[in-house]
Amino acid sequence: MPHDDFPPGTIWLVGAGPGDPELLTRKAERLIAAAEIVFHDALVGPAILDLISPGAKRVSVGKRSGRHSKDQATIDTLIVEAARSGQRVVRLKGGDPAIFARTAEELSASARAGIPVRICPGITAASAAAAAATAPLTLRGLARRLSFVTAHARADAPLDMDWQALATPDATLAIYMGRTAAGTVMRQLIAAGRDPATPVLVVVNASLPTERVLRGRLSALSFLVETVSDTDPTLLIVGEAVGQQHGLAQAEATPAAATRAQPMAERRA
Repeated sequence: MPHDDFPPGTIWLVGAGPGDPELLTRKAERLIAAAEIVFHDALVGPAILDLISPGAKRVSVGKRSGRHSKDQATIDTLIVEAARSGQRVVRLKGGDPAIFARTAEELSASARAGIPVRICPGITAASAAAAAATAPLTLRGLARRLSFVTAHARADAPLDMDWQALATPDATLAIYMGRTAAGTVMRQLIAAGRDPATPVLVVVNASLPTERVLRGRLSALSFLVETVSDTDPTLLIVGEAVGQQHGLAQAEATPAAATRAQPMAERRA
């Protein structure tokens, strides 16, 4: 198949989606297969990496919970050097490359080097997490806005956000990398005026066979994450919209219910 949009010496920043290979776009699958070298994140699963051509080189440049196999400056240099050598380069990122994925640095490095670079979007974790819970992210009359924020702070720095703006009751808040900061998020949102009874979701390993969905209220958020490993990708969603499932508001999670992880098939029955 011709790849007129992927000549040698160019870079594509490709969204791998939340993990399920069936949630890849057709374009992402084509670009991955056409690449001669793929620099991939740690959270890109084996089923997606299996789409890489057997003759292509794989390079892990992942970052997990502060454990970085490569710093960002090194990643920038590696992808630019690979393109300069005449290879078709894919920088494969979990979720969508434009959302909390350090894409700006890689675009800038490529532009400074005069390397053509393009972006292939992917399904972001918030969409996959809401789908896992069979819940909407927006809701007419109750949730008119959707905010994506990251709870990842630099080097033990405090989580500095505009909590007053985030506590607006007619918005849904999707918090990436939120497990460690769940207690802070809970306290700050309530202190800023968000109703403690606001529905929340904690979604672990969204779209993967090990996916878990925990439901509760904002006032129990720090409790809900206690059963979640710090190595599992976790997304928090706060807002009235995610209290809706098949049109029915969810009851507040009890401690017993919050710690009981149901198998995926049972949850979706």
